[in-house]
Amino acid sequence: MRMPALFLGHGSPMNAIEDNEFRRAWRALAQELPRPRAVLCVSAHWETLGVYAGAVAQPETIHDFYGFPKALFDVQYRASGDPALAGRAAELTGARLDPGRGLDHGSWGVLIAMYPDASVPVVQLSLDTAQPGAWHYALGKKLAPLRDEGILVAGSGNIVHNLGVWRPGDGRPYDWAQRFDGEVRRRIDAGDHAALADYPALGNDARMSIPTPEHYLPLLYALALQEEGEAVRYFNAKVMTSISMTSVVIGG
Repeated sequence: MRMPALFLGHGSPMNAIEDNEFRRAWRALAQELPRPRAVLCVSAHWETLGVYAGAVAQPETIHDFYGFPKALFDVQYRASGDPALAGRAAELTGARLDPGRGLDHGSWGVLIAMYPDASVPVVQLSLDTAQPGAWHYALGKKLAPLRDEGILVAGSGNIVHNLGVWRPGDGRPYDWAQRFDGEVRRRIDAGDHAALADYPALGNDARMSIPTPEHYLPLLYALALQEEGEAVRYFNAKVMTSISMTSVVIGG
């Protein structure tokens, strides 16, 4: 069975421990989808020069944030790694293997809701954010064989992610954030992947929504795996201030 491909808007690390609409939607999605042999996650929170695959048998839980309650730092997500899958990803993409990299909150923060028993192995693939969108889209296409090998490929980031203008306690979206989130969905529906890969050309709304590329780029890995005519659907389609939680399911 061909596995779907996902883009997951992960938002605040607190979503990993709070009982909220986003966490519940992640859990419901996992119950609905076929159970994967493993997850290959492209997370916004592993930026590198060049591309690496985490080849760790027992990856540590990385708490790559600050200013949050102790309960969040106490979380340990004890999913196993899959060095063989890391090697397969390296074979497909030319990535180098990293024998020490654990799981950052871009991966465990959502997977702890999807697979709370940590029974599905997880491998992360890093982001070379020095490369343009079209390069990432092309790299994502090389991962296509994994979908037929029982692997769930998931990008984890946010379509709109501008913490510089975030308004704490005020969930009202900026107009530009709402517009850009909607434009991205319209272009996905139209199959206009080339424009989404060339996101700097999408105007001021894109510049405000993507001040740095790391949270947007994981979307391109999911879109690159869409086959012709394959269905797309959205969930958690909500913009809060300057962060979009919109998530995408391809082929599921």
